[in-house]
Amino acid sequence: MRSGEFGAAARLSPKALRLYAEQGLLLPAEVDPATGYRLYDPAQLRRARLIGRLRALGLPLARIGYLAELSPAARALELRGWLRAERDRLDERAAVAEAVGDVPEPGLVAAVRLRDVPERKAMSRSRRIDSTGLREHVSTAQRDIRAHLGPSGEPRLVFFEDLITPDSDGVVEVAIPFSGTIDPVADLHVRLIPAHTAAWLAVPPEFEDMPLILRVYDAIEAWIDNQPGLRACGHPYETGPGTGALFDVSYPIVEVK
Repeated sequence: MRSGEFGAAARLSPKALRLYAEQGLLLPAEVDPATGYRLYDPAQLRRARLIGRLRALGLPLARIGYLAELSPAARALELRGWLRAERDRLDERAAVAEAVGDVPEPGLVAAVRLRDVPERKAMSRSRRIDSTGLREHVSTAQRDIRAHLGPSGEPRLVFFEDLITPDSDGVVEVAIPFSGTIDPVADLHVRLIPAHTAAWLAVPPEFEDMPLILRVYDAIEAWIDNQPGLRACGHPYETGPGTGALFDVSYPIVEVK
């Protein structure tokens, strides 16, 4: 079958057929050396239709290639697992959409306070992760740093250089301030956290988890925006255990004219 006839039977466009051939997913049975026409075996129609349906699900080509080689039973099992994961991601996005409002929580905004934070040395580990890896990164880094510091460590800090989500990664630094002299080791670095003023909020228990924790960040940002002469600087961070809470959220701020 010529490519046009084959594509019509498989309900695939010429562009799709060329892409699948380039990716090795659906190679022509023969290419006419004189004309360059691509010829397909009718027996390839079943695979072609399967690839088209998997692509309609939004699956990447590499995963489609893997699924196309499985038995029908194994492929169905893989797709059920993929569908569960997609539903979980959709539920999480729906929860984030509900948590993100145009108006910050008035009670949270009213609870924001200022404090002066002294200069401190800290041992830290940084990783580029998405939100699904946050809990493990914080736990592992804290364990390894405390094992190296011994009893001199203070409450841990978690700095966020970017907003992280299940679909977007960013650099997250776990740091533990300490006193005395400690040598860095492997990927545990020692750095100086400058003295600064922070706008901070002790996180109420009902706002500790994603996505409601976003409202705490929104409240602090709204509070800073409403303070003439102040603006945020540096990366926000969480301190835990916090002041009367499991953890606090802080934004370094500076005075501006």
